[in-house]
Amino acid sequence: MDNNERVTTMTVELEHALDLVGNPTEGETSSSFPKTYLVVRLSPTIQPAAVTWLVEKITGKKQDGGAELLVRSEPFNSKHRESIVLHVTASKLKFLECAESLELKKLDCRGILREFTVADLDDFLHGKIHLDNFLTAAEKQLIVDQELDNIRATSSDITLPGYPAINLHPGQSIFQVYLQEELILNFYPLHDEVELESLGRQWYYALFRAQPFDEIRRYFGDAIALYFSFLGFYTVSLIAPAVFGIVQFFISETVTGGNSPIFFCIFNLIWVTITQELWKRKCSELAYTWGTLRMVKWEDPRANFRGVMAIDPVTGRYQPYAPWYKTPLKVYCVSLPIVILCIICATWIMLYSIWLEEYLTEAKQRHGSKIAGYLTLLPSIGYAALVWIMNNVYRKFATFLTEWENHRTQSQFEKHRVTKLVLFEFVNTFMSLFYLAFYIQDFEMLKNQVTVMLIALQFINHFQEALLPLVIRRGYIMAKACLQEKFPSLLNRFNSYEPMRDEKSKDGVNTAVVEKSPWLSLGLQCLEPKDPRIEASKQQCDMDSYEGTFDDYLEMFIQFGYVFLFSAVSPLAAVYAIINNVIEIRADAFKLCKVTQRPIAKRVKDIGAWQTAFELMGIVAVITNSALLCLSPNLRAYAPNMNPAEWLLLFVIIEHCVIALKLTLHELIPDIPSWVEMSLACLEYRSRQALKNEQIFKARRHLTRRFKTIHGAGKNSSTNNLEGSGGRAVLRKGKKNQSLQDQKLESN
Repeated sequence: MDNNERVTTMTVELEHALDLVGNPTEGETSSSFPKTYLVVRLSPTIQPAAVTWLVEKITGKKQDGGAELLVRSEPFNSKHRESIVLHVTASKLKFLECAESLELKKLDCRGILREFTVADLDDFLHGKIHLDNFLTAAEKQLIVDQELDNIRATSSDITLPGYPAINLHPGQSIFQVYLQEELILNFYPLHDEVELESLGRQWYYALFRAQPFDEIRRYFGDAIALYFSFLGFYTVSLIAPAVFGIVQFFISETVTGGNSPIFFCIFNLIWVTITQELWKRKCSELAYTWGTLRMVKWEDPRANFRGVMAIDPVTGRYQPYAPWYKTPLKVYCVSLPIVILCIICATWIMLYSIWLEEYLTEAKQRHGSKIAGYLTLLPSIGYAALVWIMNNVYRKFATFLTEWENHRTQSQFEKHRVTKLVLFEFVNTFMSLFYLAFYIQDFEMLKNQVTVMLIALQFINHFQEALLPLVIRRGYIMAKACLQEKFPSLLNRFNSYEPMRDEKSKDGVNTAVVEKSPWLSLGLQCLEPKDPRIEASKQQCDMDSYEGTFDDYLEMFIQFGYVFLFSAVSPLAAVYAIINNVIEIRADAFKLCKVTQRPIAKRVKDIGAWQTAFELMGIVAVITNSALLCLSPNLRAYAPNMNPAEWLLLFVIIEHCVIALKLTLHELIPDIPSWVEMSLACLEYRSRQALKNEQIFKARRHLTRRFKTIHGAGKNSSTNNLEGSGGRAVLRKGKKNQSLQDQKLESN
């Protein structure tokens, strides 16, 4: 296709997009309504005036505080207390406009990744890329979600319609007010069954194929794609420890026999640092490719941030404000002591489990029966189950505690939540292993504990994440079908219950007169009753909401500790981790595609606070492996005359040397690859040149209009300069350039 045909096609598509902006025409049907990118389910008790006002804000003009989006409602039944379900999307032109405001980066026709601008739209439509597939589904989701969040109250919006007690302030997010007041029950994107089936064939159905990261990102967004990229990278990095672990397993007769533990400790000390540094480089490459490496985001207050409404000095909007000292006081005076108390309780349970196992081991030695031998495994299994229970309870408690602290931004909230969970999970999971390794120094028991907890916890997590929700949902569907078959009248009456009044029929029999839905008087435009999006919305509403990648990263954090903290005594830990991760990738993919609602896409440039958590775990791994190295009988056999103080000094020397090596590797391995830095430098140079050329053009145009010439400073001097043929040529050239630039500005 040549440039003229492309421009013609683009013009036709933009004209069609313009027809979709604002409220649709009266004769427009739901078949012409674009693809739904967000479903908003309102409370059944919401006031009609609040519904009408919200829809007007969603479809209203930008200057009136609206979002200029497109809305359809699902058809109403005769139920009195049914939820209004809104399907929200945007026109093609709106998507392009918001893509520029979000500073999304796209590849142009020259293969350069740069910020998208509507003025240069033709440069980005090349090859098989056209207006329909220029933006991914995740990016369109992100745009719709952000536009809803950016619906702001104006100076004329005093209170929420239908709720005079709810005051509004200029610049306040209307959508967040509805969420805080629970007028919006939930909102979620709809799964696309065609895309989902295609993605599933390439992802969780394909056991021996690489993950389709580009397709994952296009469908789920950057945050989900980055998590699976991290999981895949981490799994590949475990191949080297797994190979050496298998070798150690076959050449060692005991845990402390031979020289293999010494080699394995040294190997882990180096490998854990190299792995983390390589991941930083990989993360930088992905962030550059996705256009988020230099992303700077100003964070508005969280939806649950509580405070007095005041004008924000940065944005000039009314936003919640709370005294700065209250949150630190809550963190250090209340939350920290509670977390320490939880850690003490977890430590006591761990010690009791170990004492019980020691008691059963002594009983086995006294009696020597097989039953006693099996009973010795019960404390480890029971403790693994208790760890899982305590972890789940503490996660909910940590979330509640962090919410109570009232952090202003989402990044602050996530940082403090990660800190609480990492501290507790570390103690609850690894304290028993530290006790066995450095206090009792029972390496056989330590090996059994690592193996049991690593395998048992991972099996429980797989069942809890992917299978249990599916089993519960299938059981609910089967139970409902059974009741429908045996007690149809009772189930139908329960499902369609609504307020009724008794009225005598002609036969003297009481009949139920059903009240009509109050939503019919709102005049909302609805989808067609047979629109497949209605059934999809109902089915996906019953799915579990996806809580984000938080628990997934936490699970990998715990596994990372098992592999690198105590793998010297459990050489097959990396092998178990690889097997688990292969299953984990498919289980998480299946959970996202079949079990949970489709998550809202998020733009990210790294794994956030988890990067720091993994680095701290790497430092602890250095200390742990250095200590295990000094406790190794093989190393002590070389210096039998050294006293404990000398061994302690040797441990400090080894630990400091390894940390120095870690810092050296950190400096030698740059976080950003050279080709990424070169690409960023080229992009910055082009941006500066474009800005410079624009400034030169504006200056020349200003001088031309002011003095009627490009050269000279006044009318007389310009006339004298232009009397010759050369001057006239310059004038003609200046006027021609000015005309061309003006035409370009008008077209833009």
